[in-house]
Formats: sequence, C-alpha cells, structure tokens
Amino acid sequence: MPKGIDLFAGAGGTTSGAKMAGVDIVWAANHNPVAVEFHAKNHPEIIHACQDLQQADWSLVPKHDILFASPCCQGHSRAAGKRQQTKKADLSRSTAWAVVSALEAHRTPFAVIENVPDFLNWELYQPWASALNTLGYSLSVNHINAADHGVPQNRNRLFIIASRSKHPLELNLQKQERIPARTFIDFNPDHHQWDLVSNRVLATQNRVINGRKEFGDTFLDAAYGAERSGRSIDKPLGTVTTMNKHSLVIGEHIRPLNIRELAAAQTFDSDYHWPKSKTATKMMIGNAVPLVLAREITTAVLSAA
Repeated sequence: MPKGIDLFAGAGGTTSGAKMAGVDIVWAANHNPVAVEFHAKNHPEIIHACQDLQQADWSLVPKHDILFASPCCQGHSRAAGKRQQTKKADLSRSTAWAVVSALEAHRTPFAVIENVPDFLNWELYQPWASALNTLGYSLSVNHINAADHGVPQNRNRLFIIASRSKHPLELNLQKQERIPARTFIDFNPDHHQWDLVSNRVLATQNRVINGRKEFGDTFLDAAYGAERSGRSIDKPLGTVTTMNKHSLVIGEHIRPLNIRELAAAQTFDSDYHWPKSKTATKMMIGNAVPLVLAREITTAVLSAA
C-alpha cells in the first residue's frame, strides 16, 4: 500500500479520499489548532503536526510515496478583490513554497497540489513551477469541476500533478452523471428555523422573485456573488464557501443550508466529527477538498503511475 502525507490538511477531505483510494496517510499537518484537533479525531491513526509548514523540519516527516497539498488559496482567488494586494494575501500565496521545500527534502515520486484556478495567475507561479522542474518533476495541470466526478456541487479547482518522470502524468478521469442538490437537502420544514423572505435584504428578495418565476416554490438562493435569480434543486449546488452563501427557499420562507447539508455537498460522511462552533465548522467545510473528488484524483494518479 502506498504511503502518503497531507499538507494543509484542514478538515481531512483529501486525507479521507486518499484513504478511500488505498493510500495509507501517515502524516498530516496544518497551522490551525482546531483543524488539527478534529483531523486527529477523524483520523486518529495518523501522526499530526500543528505548525507553520514554511518552518517545518522535513527530516521528521515519515517516508512516503505521494504528497498531497492544498496551499492557502485565499490570496489567489479573484473573489478576494482588493484583499489580493495586502501583506496577508502575500503570506497566503507564499505557503505554496512549502510544497517545494517538502519535495526537495524527500524527492517524493508523486505530488497532488490543489488550489483555485487563479493560482496559475500568481506572479510567482512560473518560478514556483520552475523550482519543481529543477527538482526533476514534470507538471500536469488539470482544471476539474467536482460536479463531473460524483460530487453534488459545482466546484472548479486546479489540480497540479507533479511526477518524477520525463513526461507529465495524464489523468484518465471519466466524467460521471451529475448529482442534484435535492439528494442531500432536508425538505422537512419542522427541522429548521425559517425566516420570511420579506425580512431579507432587497437583493435577496429580488433573487427570490426571479427564482420563483423560473423554478416554482422550491429552489436555492445564493448570496455573495453575481447571481440574479435562484438555482434549481435538480442541479448540483454552487460552490460551498466558508460563509452562509446558500439558502433553501420554500414558498415565502427561507433558511440557510445547515452543517449536515454543507458537509454532504462536500461528500463528508454523516458521522464525521466537527467542532461545536458553527463558524469554525463552516470554515473547515468550505476550505475542504470533497472526499469523493480526492478519491477519484488519487485513483487516477495511482493508475497512471
């Protein structure tokens, strides 16, 4: 069984998916103590480290065959707007260099690096990629929508596969039938605290009016974006973020999707352990790699190796 490590492991989506694909994850690290605590609750057999990975002593990391990494993406995303020009954003982007350091130390045969597509627009992307090339890695750049691979959510992400091979690894990923949001939404009105649409801000009210014309009484609403209408429950959910972006509308009532639903949209099991803090949990879920997508990517890498 191949051994792996997970950098910026967060909630454990990548770890879980890699394990489902047959990889023995032996070490996982993150800078956030809460994330590490709950990663350890869900994966107690793994060695955990809570640290700034740019300061890591890679000699202490167990030997492994495949490295997984999801460096901070907030500094790359266009959704950050003016925040992309701050020192905090610079520090966020610079976390990608920890991947280079780890691979320099271990010369791991394969690495799977996940980020937002805007990672390619980083002004230091070419030097970063060149550093990996210098270490003997060929890079395969893959734009993948999770909705095409068993995840009930539209989530466009970048997966860079680094392999110590003459040519980049080609992933054989077969698109699957898309899974609608209705498969994980609880439509029982008695289980939740609802609000009247009329109590929401005007922009929400207008989206609901337009959504009702298009989809009838039951549909999804998405805030914090360019949406001007609703979204069908018969299509995958939009991208799960760290905020209360998605709400269910039934008639004149509206409620945000709950933790269970958001976790299900990311394909976490219903018995996965989460913090009591809803804010911390939503942050972890929104930043996670969907388990099923991680499984599919890992399977494709192992098959192509």
